[in-house]
Amino acid sequence: MPNLELYELKGCPFCAKVTSKLDELGLEYESHSVPRSHSARTEVEEISGQTGVPVLVDKEHGVEGMPESDDINEYLEETYGA
Repeated sequence: MPNLELYELKGCPFCAKVTSKLDELGLEYESHSVPRSHSARTEVEEISGQTGVPVLVDKEHGVEGMPESDDINEYLEETYGA
């Protein structure tokens, strides 16, 4: 089972930016599709404190719910990049 989990919404350009980075780095991850309605995103809110996506979880490195695509991509590059 992958250590990385990504909460994302189909068609979200910010989510696509993160999935592109994950693919570029050859990382396996578990994808969780979230509801379109922010009010229905209770799981995302519990993890990250907000309802926006994408949100990354990396339990191996103590990341419980990182929001913001640019922050996620920077983290992935620093942690898993060459």
